[in-house]
Amino acid sequence: MKENRKIRLGISVGDLNGIGCEVALKTFEDSRMLDFCTPVFFASNKTISYQLKALNINIVFNGVQQADKAIDGKVNIVNVWKEIPNVKFGEATEEAGSFAIKSLKAAVEALKEGAIDVLVTAPINKNNIQSDEFNFPGHTDYLAQELEGESLMFMVTDSLKVGLLTDHVAVKDVSSAIIPRLIRDKVNTIEKSLIMDFGIRKPRIALLGINPHSGDNGVIGKEDDEVLRPVIREMANNGHLVYGPYSADSFFGSDSYKKFDAILAAYHDQGLIPFKTLSFGQGVNFTAGLSAVRTSPDHGTAYEIAGKGQADHSSFKEAVFTGLQIFRNRTEYKELTSNVLKKQRVKR
Repeated sequence: MKENRKIRLGISVGDLNGIGCEVALKTFEDSRMLDFCTPVFFASNKTISYQLKALNINIVFNGVQQADKAIDGKVNIVNVWKEIPNVKFGEATEEAGSFAIKSLKAAVEALKEGAIDVLVTAPINKNNIQSDEFNFPGHTDYLAQELEGESLMFMVTDSLKVGLLTDHVAVKDVSSAIIPRLIRDKVNTIEKSLIMDFGIRKPRIALLGINPHSGDNGVIGKEDDEVLRPVIREMANNGHLVYGPYSADSFFGSDSYKKFDAILAAYHDQGLIPFKTLSFGQGVNFTAGLSAVRTSPDHGTAYEIAGKGQADHSSFKEAVFTGLQIFRNRTEYKELTSNVLKKQRVKR
């Protein structure tokens, strides 16, 4: 990133029939946000104009053809399409899914090219995005293909960070999906992210059990004793501060989570239900382990309130600030480690 410009923050607008545009535009309706970054929406001038009018949001924006032409101090719109989408607030339509993917693909391409520095994705509908050209369960899987690295769904706030061993996997397939290699990879990814993205030098990580009561010594299931415990023991012996498996039902209620820098849950709901309960809409979904920074709010399309101007943009705003801070932390980390390597080479 050039030092003479602000961080460029790209925004994919998500499902146009949901609350994605609303929470994103409300975030930048406060002009003070432009002091922190230069927002770049991937949509079209006419699409954003329609959303602003329908939602009674007051923003003056700057239309550009390419993200690298974005102007600091303004809300910028990259014209990704010329068509005028038929917006039907509150409805899951194939057309809305198609435009959500057009926005996402354009934003990811800009991220790969370095035209934007950070990507914040507005919510999509996992059903209406499916097509011959896009066959992924959600953002995370698509980003894992497009960006280098090992992706990890990481839900974060200042005081609580929850990663997932398995994310969009059916409950019946969870046990078979959790193998030693997966556990090692996810622990390494979350540990590296805590160090590089959050500035935690020696992170402590807790793993939650797969079965109720972590299997009760094999009475309720053998996976915890035969798969999780041996890998945790092995990684601990190799210097990783990894602990568990802990019984998930009491782990959060007893405040045990406060003793750790991050928690690695076995499956989606095991991690996200307590996270969303404790974060009160302030949580952020961060895709850790990739070569670029991507965050998103911790909620979905919320069709039931779409178009009514009622959406709370707190989580989207947090996603913006979290993305910016991670980008700064990661940049600083790379500079510091690069300087160390240079010094080592000189000594040799």
